[in-house]
Amino acid sequence: MTIEEELCVCDVSASVDCSIATASHHLRSLLKQGLVKFRKDGKAVYYSLDDHHVSSLVHMAMEHVQEGKAVSE
Repeated sequence: MTIEEELCVCDVSASVDCSIATASHHLRSLLKQGLVKFRKDGKAVYYSLDDHHVSSLVHMAMEHVQEGKAVSE
């Protein structure tokens, strides 16, 4: 899995296999916590990680998950 710079809600929902409403709800929660930011383009809403600190944390978490998969396989 790669980290994209910016994704619309529908792409987030597809990548995590949940409904658009569920993805939107969770993204709003992350927004309230200051972990993501958004921009609107017409009716579409695009989300991205808020800054390099958050991006570093997500990268480390993804590395951790990948290491766990390698050990358990």
